[in-house]
Amino acid sequence: MSMDISPVEKGAPVHFHNPAIEFFKAVGGEDGMRELMYNFYDKIYESDIAHFFPQDEDEFEAIKVKNTKFFIQICGGPKIYEEAAKGVELNEFMIRLHDDFSITEKSRIEWLGTMREALQELKGIDQKLIEDFWDYLENFSKLTVNTFADGSTYYAAFTQAKEDK
Repeated sequence: MSMDISPVEKGAPVHFHNPAIEFFKAVGGEDGMRELMYNFYDKIYESDIAHFFPQDEDEFEAIKVKNTKFFIQICGGPKIYEEAAKGVELNEFMIRLHDDFSITEKSRIEWLGTMREALQELKGIDQKLIEDFWDYLENFSKLTVNTFADGSTYYAAFTQAKEDK
């Protein structure tokens, strides 16, 4: 399965599409997404980007629950993240949420590498569906990078997100 990571180009439009609902169904709906995402976040807690997350176990658990709701909804599941997004389109909300952190390309690669590991552990799911989910993550995550190797910062505008439906 190809789960390559392409570089971020500061200011460039980013084309993406939300994951297919078929991935959500294939992974086992809400329960399956919860299992996948909790596995992923447990790996994040041990990663080089753990410092972006609360170190208190109860607070970290709350982040896992909240972030999993985002992924359930973005994959076509029930609208259980609406309250957290405060009426803002989900992808736009996620871009703005990351503005509060100094997200580098290195951090993005660590995040994606950890997600790749969790996705590779999935069994019995069509690889095309996993690759479709990966495509969303790999492309959309470019919009969260805001701190660059040259010392500059750049906060992507949602208008740079070109959702291909």
